[in-house]
Order: sequence, then C-alpha cells, then structure tokens
Amino acid sequence: MSDITLKDMARKPDALICGGRLCAGCDETIVARQVLKATRGPTIVTNATGCFEVSTTIFPYTSWEVPWIHCAFENVAAVASGIEATIKAMQKKKEGHLAKYPHVDVISFAGDGGTYDIGFQALSGAIERGHDFTYVLLDNEAYMNTGVQRSGGTPFGAATTTTPAGKVVFGKTETKKPIDEIIIAHGTPYVATINSAWPLDVIKKTRKAIEVDGPTFLHSLAPCSRGWRFPPEKTIEISRLATQTCVFPLFECTQEKGRPVYELSAPSLAIAKRPESKKSIETYLEQQGRFRHFFRPARNEALLKELQESIDTRWQILCEKAGV
Repeated sequence: MSDITLKDMARKPDALICGGRLCAGCDETIVARQVLKATRGPTIVTNATGCFEVSTTIFPYTSWEVPWIHCAFENVAAVASGIEATIKAMQKKKEGHLAKYPHVDVISFAGDGGTYDIGFQALSGAIERGHDFTYVLLDNEAYMNTGVQRSGGTPFGAATTTTPAGKVVFGKTETKKPIDEIIIAHGTPYVATINSAWPLDVIKKTRKAIEVDGPTFLHSLAPCSRGWRFPPEKTIEISRLATQTCVFPLFECTQEKGRPVYELSAPSLAIAKRPESKKSIETYLEQQGRFRHFFRPARNEALLKELQESIDTRWQILCEKAGV
C-alpha cells in the first residue's frame, strides 16, 4: 500500500452518500462506502443492473458523488474495460482532462446474478485481456432485485422463490459455485474476500487491489435481510458469523503478473482473519429464515452434520493452501 494511512482513508468524504432506497439493513451500501474510501483520486464506477444500481439512482435522484454508469447485467466488466482502455489512450496521447492524472481508478460493482451467471463471460474476458480495474462482487446469494430467485451463488439448502423448501425439495439442491477459485485460476493478480464487519480490512484490501496494475477481484458477502429473512438490525452480526463459522473465510491471493497460471507453483495465499474460536454452522443458519427448514419441525441432524463436515473440509483445504 501507499504511504496513506487507513485513518486518512476513513476521513475521506463519502463517494456514496445517503438518500438511497435500499432496504433497511442492506449490507451493499455499507461495504460500498468502505470500498470507495480506498480510492486514490478520480474514480469512475460501472454498476450492473441489480438492487444496488436501481436503489441508488432512482430518477431524478442519485446517491453517487463520482462519475457512475449503469450497465446491463451481462456487460459491467466490458464497459469497465472500454473506460480503462480509453483512459490509457488519452494518457498516452496526453489528450483530454483525464490525461493529467497519474491514476484514474475504475471500479465495477455487480451482484451474484451479474457475476456468477449472466455477467461471467464479460468478467472472464476482461481479466484475460488484463484490463486495469477492480471488480467488486456484492454477493447476497440470490437474484434479490427480481424476487429472490436462486443464482449460481445461492448456497446448498437455501430456500428461494425458485427453490422453495418443502416435502419434495429441500431448498436449493446444488452447491454454491466456487467463484473465487475460478477467478484465481485466470491468473488474476489479486483476489480477496471482504466482509463489512471488518471495515479496516475492507479498506486495506481495496487499496491493495486498486494499486495493482491489472485486473483485481474483491468478493464481498452482502447479507440481505429480505431474502435471507432476518431482522435488518442483525446485518453485521450475520456477516460476522459467516466468517466466524468459516462459511465465508477472509483471505487474499496474490499472483505474479504476466505468468500463466499453470506456471505458478504456488500462488501466494494468506488468510486474513482466523476465527479465534470457530463457531458451529448452526449459529449462522438458525438466524436466517431461508434455512429454517433445517430446524423445523424437527432438527435435521444428518443434514447439519453433512454441512458442517463440508465447511470444515473447505476450511482445512484453504489453510493447507495458505501454509497454515
């Protein structure tokens, strides 16, 4: 990171101000404000269709204090690529007002629907081409903006409007797509998971991502009180439990720029937050209505045990990769 301190970043004026129409307790604006604290100067934001986009820019109002563009679900990374390429061309020719700035930070925000599913092609292409931008995944684990339908980011067993829990189907039958591993496999220079319950970690990782010359990826868990069915005042508590139970571990992965991923013997992976006392999966699930069928009418011991073993295994593999 540069010489600027976390305190300096925290004192910066908000790039995303109040007045948005997101639900009470929504985590998306919380983590977005934290991310935007880490920018270096001029910043341009591309935003995929979704809750975050529509709720911060209801015409004729906007909550954005930086240049911002609404993109379709599928092309937020492609639009960011075009902006970044244009800025580089202007700087090379020394033409236009952006040419005088040494850095113009390009940041993309998208939900899980626009990342795991609809927008993955554009994201994969932008990373492969090496565009210098930071992609922020706001993962609320379903298509919340259109009615809480399942996505590739919805975890196993979660009840959604298209995977309802009943006597025949026990919520979503597929597991959550391993998006971080997929992005790391592209040879992405920097990939990290972030959680708004640890704001300084968010700011530190974001600044690190922005300062990398090339594509970077930040994966933020974004609990949704409406879709996950918990009281809105419990957002940060749920976020914290996701990491304390190792459902959503905090880590960062750095890879050498310009080398194909198959030539890397071991990408540098570090665990940013090790739970002091790892909590059981039940403490996380039982507070969310989307998992209430795990406990009613009777506690499903077999399924809870299976889920706990799955979480433990993934955590063990992550620790081994990090050399812990």
